[in-house]
Amino acid sequence: MSSPEETSLTERVAPPARSAGEEPYLDPGLGELELDVTIVVPVQSPEAEVLQVVEALGGELDRLGRSWECIFVFDGVQGRAWETAQKLRSSSDRKVRSISFKNAFGESVCLSAAVERARGKYILTSPQYVQVDPVELRYMLSAMDDGADFVTPWRYQRVDPWLNRIQSAAFNFVIRQIIRMHFHDLNCYFRCIRRGVLEEVAVYGDMYRFLPVIAHRQGYRVVEVKVRHLKEWGRTGFFGLGIYLRRFLDVLAVMFLTKFTLRPLRFFGMIGGVFILAGFSICTWVAVEKIFFDKGGSGRPALLLGVLLLTLGFQILGFGLVGEIIIFSQARNLKEYRIERIYDRDEETVS
Repeated sequence: MSSPEETSLTERVAPPARSAGEEPYLDPGLGELELDVTIVVPVQSPEAEVLQVVEALGGELDRLGRSWECIFVFDGVQGRAWETAQKLRSSSDRKVRSISFKNAFGESVCLSAAVERARGKYILTSPQYVQVDPVELRYMLSAMDDGADFVTPWRYQRVDPWLNRIQSAAFNFVIRQIIRMHFHDLNCYFRCIRRGVLEEVAVYGDMYRFLPVIAHRQGYRVVEVKVRHLKEWGRTGFFGLGIYLRRFLDVLAVMFLTKFTLRPLRFFGMIGGVFILAGFSICTWVAVEKIFFDKGGSGRPALLLGVLLLTLGFQILGFGLVGEIIIFSQARNLKEYRIERIYDRDEETVS
């Protein structure tokens, strides 16, 4: 299933199973045994396949000899899924836990709430149904054991309707062109992440979609692995105009976060420069007509438009300058890099 171009981290080699009798180590910060994997499942529908997710993913982790737990985060829903989760919680020897929100807050908040309470070394995020073949877990965990900080899947081949596939491919193509990173399936929520990454990377709004991009930007090792796609939930066909507008704004936010966070003047300067150039060109044209062709300038819509564009351009440029001043004043508190190892004489320190 893997292509020749994929790195050694994506090779289909089953990870070694935990030796018999080996126990997960004790983390003093947690006050209890740390596990290998915490499965985090945001539940946003009463029809969520709670039992199927636990049996599929938990069963595969048991076969791999990995200790695990599953945290269901109910995002303002109850119903049959909640009842099933409660039954599992009372009969699963603490492997299944539940978090319930009174109102819906979205996947980012669900993930943050679960990570705060997770005991797993790795965080496995899953949709509320069995989206990917559980067998793929062994390859994702193998990549994590080989040093990856974040494993993001590429559903290949896709099994959802062709129109959804086209929209997803177009979205991911645009993202690749903007961020210059070769991720093919940012829409898939089935991911494996080292817990320390989620403790360092801020997740808010709809940014959970772009977690691989943000983690890569902050210096973490992000690997993409092809996985077998089983099924897809959700709407088929075109979405409302508001959905596409929000996606566009999300892409704009990611572009800013990945390229201009510490260089705001470049971002605002480019936009402001376009407005200033357009306004200056219009005002120059009006002035030329006034001087050489004796056309009146006062009250002309073109002149008003040119002055407006100039004013707006200088204001946007001012935003960039203010941003630069803030970055300069806080530069000592900002760290754009992450050190993986320090080599000092004969000692090697892993951060």
